[in-house]
Amino acid sequence: MADGQGGDRPEPRPGDRQEGVPRPLDAIDRDILQILHTDGRASIRSVAERVHVSRANAYARINRLIDDGVIRGFGARINHERAGQGASAYITLKIVQNTWRTVREHLRTLPGASHIALVSGDFDVLLLVHTPDNRALRELVLTRLQSIPEVLSTRTLLVFEEDDLEPEG
Repeated sequence: MADGQGGDRPEPRPGDRQEGVPRPLDAIDRDILQILHTDGRASIRSVAERVHVSRANAYARINRLIDDGVIRGFGARINHERAGQGASAYITLKIVQNTWRTVREHLRTLPGASHIALVSGDFDVLLLVHTPDNRALRELVLTRLQSIPEVLSTRTLLVFEEDDLEPEG
């Protein structure tokens, strides 16, 4: 069937998920998420045994959670200091109104940027960065961030010590 946009789309069938509408998670899905959150390297077999379903069922559920965007990916938790990124900072930014998407694209390209959030309050954006040292941090703030035209001001909060609250795996 033509969709009016020049492409072909199949007719929706009863029970098909609407784009953007999350499927509800049941207790098994939540248990799977907790297991994978604690140990992203857990095998399908291990997950299946722990939630008392077949391997095929566990595999299908994990794939559905990935397809639905509930699971965004798998990765390692990094000790930034041991990885040569000994200086960390939260940087707050005030930006020109309605420029979030543009600023976000600039921030995504910054070396060492690990978290970007649009927030409410006294500033607009909260950015977490990890750099090799204070000199690299200074360069990032004074040269890279402050040269973005939509950034009105920044404030840098040095991190002296941090704890990862993620479950130990």
